[in-house]
Amino acid sequence: MLVSSMRTPGVTHIAITDARYPERLRHISNPPRSLYCRGNTSLLASDACIGVVGSRIPTAYGKDVTHTITTALAHAGAVIVSGLALGIDGIAHRAALLAHAHTIAVVGSGIHESVLYPQSHCSLAREIVAADGLILSEYEPTTPARDYMFPDRNRIISGLSRGVIVTEANEKSGALITARCAVEQDRDVFAVPGSILSPRSAGPNRLIRDGATPIMGAEDVIHAYSDIFSLQPSRQARIKDKLQQRIVAELATHGPQHIDHLARTLTASPSDLFVALTHLALAKHIIQSAPDTWRIIS
Repeated sequence: MLVSSMRTPGVTHIAITDARYPERLRHISNPPRSLYCRGNTSLLASDACIGVVGSRIPTAYGKDVTHTITTALAHAGAVIVSGLALGIDGIAHRAALLAHAHTIAVVGSGIHESVLYPQSHCSLAREIVAADGLILSEYEPTTPARDYMFPDRNRIISGLSRGVIVTEANEKSGALITARCAVEQDRDVFAVPGSILSPRSAGPNRLIRDGATPIMGAEDVIHAYSDIFSLQPSRQARIKDKLQQRIVAELATHGPQHIDHLARTLTASPSDLFVALTHLALAKHIIQSAPDTWRIIS
């Protein structure tokens, strides 16, 4: 027997007739009749929602671009919307949390922890609510997940969003269902291009071929919505030393790098490189991700 949301502590029920129901979602085809929410329901009224979706089994490239793009969007003021799934969805939610931004997780199950899917993301869901974010579903709180619920969930992700970004996905990924819903709902679709040899980039590459907007970074999305987002000064612009700027640019473009690779790529002496890395680390621009290997701090 399902437990009514009215008797489930911490759950807010919002019917389609409720003034709190999001207008953007109200006008899609087949809008959910009810939303069951845990957390900050005021986010439903935000005009700054951007969907970020992708593969449940991303490559290192997919993880890096998702984290980088989501972090920059979060710093620009976006509310990150995703599906709490393993892989890209979880990375997007965590990047928003690390950036101290708001995020909305739309789930393909009830929102009670006993049935929340996936169960391994229950702690992430708690973190989202604790950080003034929102977990929501169109299903009664104790409804277990079923296969048909996930495509239904995807129309809500796109319906809440101004635009949807697909960072990495194979050709049969549920992320492409979200992209298709976005097109049907007259939302923008952005896709991160990838290698034609990578199955995980087949989805975004196909979307681009079919008319989605290719993006090389968050700046492309921010410029598309300049009415609500603003570009923050780049990290490189805040760093005056030329070698430090080149190090940051190299790490931002190619991800974590071993110090030997940096020395060869930047043709810098070991002593100069050590000094520059030390200054960047003290300024909290970079951190070691492995012995003698450095990465950007988002």
